[in-house]
Amino acid sequence: MEIMCLNGWGGKLHGDLLPYLSQERPEILCLQEVVHSPDSDQDWLTYRDGDHVLAQRANFFADVCAALPDHIATFCPAARGVLWDGDTSVPSYWGLATFVHRALPIIGQVQGFVHKSYGPDGYGDHPRSRSAHGVRVFDHGASRAISITHMHGLRDLAGKMDTAARATQAHKLAALSAQLSEAGDLRIICGDFNVEPDSETLQILGDAGLSDLITTRGFTSTRTAHYTKPGKFADYMLISNATAVRDFHVVQAPVVSDHCPLTLTL
Repeated sequence: MEIMCLNGWGGKLHGDLLPYLSQERPEILCLQEVVHSPDSDQDWLTYRDGDHVLAQRANFFADVCAALPDHIATFCPAARGVLWDGDTSVPSYWGLATFVHRALPIIGQVQGFVHKSYGPDGYGDHPRSRSAHGVRVFDHGASRAISITHMHGLRDLAGKMDTAARATQAHKLAALSAQLSEAGDLRIICGDFNVEPDSETLQILGDAGLSDLITTRGFTSTRTAHYTKPGKFADYMLISNATAVRDFHVVQAPVVSDHCPLTLTL
């Protein structure tokens, strides 16, 4: 079974990303930074936050659904804000999504917020609302249940340092995973955490019984050349039993985002 985790960057590189997903077809895809604008028929809209301007695929969620037609897709919005079509504002949802191949039985789900709550009237001030989603599936080939929970961690304008809010979100993420899981499950937690490798976030998740596959396997970055700021770590994947790992990669090519896909084979 292959599990992939990726921040999709709002679909900015969708011309490379969608063929990659269609080819890889991971059984489970945990995708962050997903745009869903059901009232718009435009291909592209623009995100504006001060001097931060970014092209966004207007219906990135639908794009990925089309690339993975054999998957069951769940979109989890964190907020409903505004994107722009020229000078016209367009309501748009922003959040994360989980895609599970229909051959895998989904035997449990959990959805909740690790920071603030749903923002119905705009994306809000930083640090913004953050949601998490988890699925529990049964792998008949290995005769075991697997729970996978992911989040998009807080973006703090001051940097990726430890904060009380980040510690709280880590505890909430661990609690959601525990709520989803049952005794004997193989547990996985992943996502774009927006923290450094020595962060309190990873310590908290380690105390919850999970081992990180980024820091323990010598990877030096989870970002691509599209990310030009200092601090080349953001994405992590943790597992409750490292002996279940057949293979794990931080995918450097093809480049499909400003984040690298994390791929775990069990």
